[in-house]
Amino acid sequence: MACAKVPLDELHVTQPFGPQGKERTLPALHPDRKEERCFLTFKPPPEDGTPALVEEFLEHAQFISEDLEWLLALPHDKFWCQVVFDESLQRCLDSYLRHAPRSLDPSGISSSPAVADMQRNVHRSVFMVFLRMATHKESKENFITPAVFAEIIYNNYLFDIPKILDLCVLFGKGNSQLVHKMIENIFTQQPSYYGDLDETVPSIIQVFDSILQKCGIQSGDQPLKLNANKCLTAMTMPEEDLADLVLYMCDTCTTVHSFLDIFPEACSTFKQHNFLNRLSSFYETVVPDLEKAVKKRNFNKSLQENMWRQVSHSRKKMVEIAHLLLQHSCLQPILEGSENVASFVEDLLQNFTAFLQEKRFLADYDEQFPIVDDISLLQQAFPLLDDTRTSYLLQGVESAWEFVGKKRSFPSAISSANHSAGAKSKTGRDLEASQQEGAGVREELRGAEAMTDTPRMGDNGAVCTLSAGELESLLTHIRELLPDLGDGFILACLEEYGYSSELVINNILEDKLSPSLDKLDRAMARPVKKELPPVLSTRSNVFNDDEFDVFNRDRLDMSRIWKGRRQGESVRATLDDKQHIEEQRERYQAYQTVVDEIPITNEPSGDRDDAFGLDDYDDEYDDTYEINQIGANDLDEEDELLNRRPFTIPQVLRTAKKAQVEEDEGEEEDTNDAVKKDYFVQDPAVLRERAEARRAAMQSRKGYRPPPASHVVGGPRGRGQAQETVLDRRRKEANKSRGANHGRRTMADRKRNKGMIPS
Repeated sequence: MACAKVPLDELHVTQPFGPQGKERTLPALHPDRKEERCFLTFKPPPEDGTPALVEEFLEHAQFISEDLEWLLALPHDKFWCQVVFDESLQRCLDSYLRHAPRSLDPSGISSSPAVADMQRNVHRSVFMVFLRMATHKESKENFITPAVFAEIIYNNYLFDIPKILDLCVLFGKGNSQLVHKMIENIFTQQPSYYGDLDETVPSIIQVFDSILQKCGIQSGDQPLKLNANKCLTAMTMPEEDLADLVLYMCDTCTTVHSFLDIFPEACSTFKQHNFLNRLSSFYETVVPDLEKAVKKRNFNKSLQENMWRQVSHSRKKMVEIAHLLLQHSCLQPILEGSENVASFVEDLLQNFTAFLQEKRFLADYDEQFPIVDDISLLQQAFPLLDDTRTSYLLQGVESAWEFVGKKRSFPSAISSANHSAGAKSKTGRDLEASQQEGAGVREELRGAEAMTDTPRMGDNGAVCTLSAGELESLLTHIRELLPDLGDGFILACLEEYGYSSELVINNILEDKLSPSLDKLDRAMARPVKKELPPVLSTRSNVFNDDEFDVFNRDRLDMSRIWKGRRQGESVRATLDDKQHIEEQRERYQAYQTVVDEIPITNEPSGDRDDAFGLDDYDDEYDDTYEINQIGANDLDEEDELLNRRPFTIPQVLRTAKKAQVEEDEGEEEDTNDAVKKDYFVQDPAVLRERAEARRAAMQSRKGYRPPPASHVVGGPRGRGQAQETVLDRRRKEANKSRGANHGRRTMADRKRNKGMIPS
C-alpha cells in the first residue's frame, strides 16, 4: 500500500470502495480513511468516594483507556487520519486537559487504589497520544513534511497555547525533558505559535487584574470605577467565592511557572510585556490581603488548611517565575558571555531596582534566591560594575527585610549554593509535606515566619552566632556524658564541628576526631580571657604628662587654673608686668663678658693657658701658613697704597681758583653718586631705555635683523610722495590679511568679482 520514504502528505493509497468493491486511489490523509469510533469525554474522579460513583468512573475511564490504546496501536497514516478528522477524539483530549485533577486540588489524591490506578493509566495514554501528535517523523519511512506538519497542527487546532500550558502543568513533573522536546518541536516547526503566545500574555495579566478587582483592590493603571466602594473584599466575600479565587490564583501561577520552567525560550516574550513588574506589584498587593483573610476568618478547619496551602504555593511559584524570567533573559546571557553584556547587566540591575518598592516581594525573593549571589556573579563577569549602585541595592534588600519584620537565618556573605539550597528547602519543606501527606499544615499558618524556620547550624558550613547561655548549655550537655573532658577541648571540638553537640559526641565516642583535635590535650581547660588594659593607660595624647594632666598627676597648681578672666588682674597690670624681662636678663648678661687683656701673673703657665684657651697648638695649621707665603708676591705700589683715601689740600691752604675747580669736581661726583643711588621709584623713561638696550643686545647676539623703518605716513597731500612711501603703503595694503582685519580687502574683491557688490 505505502511506498517507502515518501512523506505522508504526498502518499496515496488504493482501497476498495462501494458494494462492488471497486478500487480507488485516495490521499493518505483523507476523511474517508477515518475509522468510525466514538471517544468518550473525561469526567473527574468522584470526591466523596461513593461506591456507585466510583464504579461509574472506573467503567467510564476504562472505555477511554481502551480507545486510546487502540489509537496508539494504529499505523502512522491511520493514526493521523483519526487525529485530524475525528472530532470526538479532540473533545476527549480537551476534556482530560480541562478536568484532570491537579496536585493541589481537593480531590487530587483519591483514597481508592483502583481509582488511582485507572487515573494513572488514562494519564499515561493521553500523554502518549499528545507526544505522538507532536512528532512529525516517527521513522525513516513514517514521516510528514515539516511545512505540512506545521499547517496540520495549527489549522486543525491540534495544539494551541492553552493546551500547551495544560500539558506542561499536567505532564511536566517527571517528564520535563520529553515535554520540552515536544513543545520545542511545535514552536520550531510552526513559529506562528510565538505570535499566539504574544497575544496570550496580556490575557494572563488580565487574570491578575480580575483577581485584584474581586478582592476590591484597584489596579494602578486602571481608572477608579463609580461602584468601586460597593465591591466585596477578601474579608467580606462569601467563603465559596474566596476559595474559588484562591484556587484560581494558585492554578494560574502554577501553570505559568510550569510552562516557563519547561520552555525557557518563552521568557523573552513574557518580559516584553512588562510581566515581571506586574507580577511583583500583584504579589505585594494581593498576598497580604489573602493571608489575612485566610487566617482571621472563621472557616472550616480542612478548608482553611487547604486554602493556606494554596496561598503559600502561589507565593512560592510567583517568586520562582520572577527568578526564571531574570535568569533566562538576563543572567544566562551574561554568564554565557554574549556580545552585549552591558545591556543585560543594566537590565538586571533595573529589575532589581524596581523590586525595591515591593518590600514583601523583595524579601521573599531574596530568601529563596539571594540577590547578593547574583551581584557577586555580575562582579566576576562584568568588572566595570558600579559598586555604589550595588551597595544601594543591597541596602534596599536589608531595609525590605526590616520592613517585613523577618530575620535572616544566614549571613549575606555565604556561598550562592548554600543560599539557594537552604532557601529552597526552607520554602518547599512544609509545602511538600502538605501535598504528599496532607498533614502538618497548621505549622504553615504562622505566615511569613514559617519560611524562616531553619536549623541554627548545619553541615553546610554556615556561620552561627551563639549567645553565652547557649554555649554554656552545649558545654553542660557534653560534660554530662563525657565528664573527663576539659572545657577547652570541648570548645575546640564545637568550633570544629559547627557547634553541633551530636557530631562532637559521636566523633569522640567513635574516635573519628580530626588530626588537629587529636593533638590537643583532652583535659585542656578553657582559655582565660585576657583583660583588656584600661583605656586611660593606653591612650596617646599630645597633652600627656603636662602640668594639667589629671590622669597622671595627683596634685595640680590651682593658682594657674581659672574660669574666664583672671580675678584681680587688669590689662595695665599685665602690660606693666616685666617679670619675663628679668628672667632673660641673666642670659644676656653672659654675653657681656669679654676678655680684652690677659693678666700675666706668676702662676704656672699650664693653669693660665687652660683658663684662657691658649694651649691649643695645631702644628699643621702653622706649617700651612709657613709654606704659603700670603701677600709676599703682592705689588705694593704707591698708587695702591694711596687708593683708599685720595690726598686733598686743606681748604685754608687752597687758592680761590683751585677751590672753585675742586668744588665743581665735587658737585660732579655728587651728581654721579646721585645717579647710582637706589631710588624706590625710578624714572620710567630711563627704565625703557635700559630695556631697549638689553633687547637690542640680545637680538644682536642672536643675529636678528630688525625690520626696516616704515615710511607709510609720508608728506602732506598734493606735493607728491617719495618712492619709499609708495612702496611701504603698497606693502601694507597687500599684508592687511595678517592683522586684525582678517582679509577684509581680499574678501571684498572676491565679492565684487562674483557680482555680489555693484562696482
